[in-house]
Amino acid sequence: MITLQNVKKIYSTKAGNVTAVNNINLEISKGEIFGIIGYSGAGKSSLIRLLNGLEKPTSGSIHVAGSQIDAIGGAKLRKARLEISMIFQHFNLLWSRTVRENISFPLEIAGVKKTERLKRVDELIKLVGLEGRENAYPSQLSGGQKQRVGIARALANNPKVLLCDEATSALDPQTTDSILDLLVDINKRLGLTIVLITHEMHVIRKICHRVAVMENGEVVEQGDVLDVFRNPKQPITKRFVKQVTEPEETNEVVAHLLELYPKGKVIQLSFVGESTEKPLITNLIREFAIDINILQGKISQTQNGSYGSLFIHLDGEEQELNRALEYIYNQHVEVEVIANA
Repeated sequence: MITLQNVKKIYSTKAGNVTAVNNINLEISKGEIFGIIGYSGAGKSSLIRLLNGLEKPTSGSIHVAGSQIDAIGGAKLRKARLEISMIFQHFNLLWSRTVRENISFPLEIAGVKKTERLKRVDELIKLVGLEGRENAYPSQLSGGQKQRVGIARALANNPKVLLCDEATSALDPQTTDSILDLLVDINKRLGLTIVLITHEMHVIRKICHRVAVMENGEVVEQGDVLDVFRNPKQPITKRFVKQVTEPEETNEVVAHLLELYPKGKVIQLSFVGESTEKPLITNLIREFAIDINILQGKISQTQNGSYGSLFIHLDGEEQELNRALEYIYNQHVEVEVIANA
């Protein structure tokens, strides 16, 4: 559905050339929810503007929904963009138009007859859960409702690709989850290919099938979301994964526990897939003469399965501790010894 080959984008400024996107190669399949994550300045926004033809690459090729976006312009590009819709962080709604009129707007531009427009708008209002708000203006809507209008408007012309540019960054956590759930539902119902730009790993974890991590204009790591969670390779990827898997207070709790219990080991256990359902701690208590203190723990769901992280303190005789660690290794649970007193 989407292919980028050796894509580079260089901007000329008074201070000199700036390489915003550098040698990007990506393959995004039909019906996939693909996440692109990076901090500010990583090149995410430039990349998404290249995907819908708002910018032309300095070099390389971009194919989206059957069109080579970098090689066309004018009427051909406008026609290709009918297959590529976009939703934005700040909604970009027309404030003088009602919900119904906002959703209808792209259909009007496309020359769709009024009876067909009305039917399509009613379908979309139901799809995004805005029944009863059809005649409200954007100023009368919550942030989540505004984004639902933006999603409905983006779907008006039955696109094949939906680009989401930080679409949940302006929303509170609960509203963010409701919008992400809606995107998953739309993806499943319509088979829509979704490309999601974000700086929040929670967003990637919740709905994406695969992810690419960007830094300084380059994709430094990519793969299935569950694989990236299980084995992040680059330092920046590890920082993103920790947003979800390690509570901020973990280091403080570990330090405090070591003061209380200067002996033993503090370890981090990482569970993937079926291993998250095993009674590991119960078995350790039953089988070994050791004391166990649970510090922090969390299980996160991804589109490809579960990923869990658990921090525990083990205390006991050295030989018994080593036997317990060997048992954990044999359960296909990843182990990292953080402190070894």
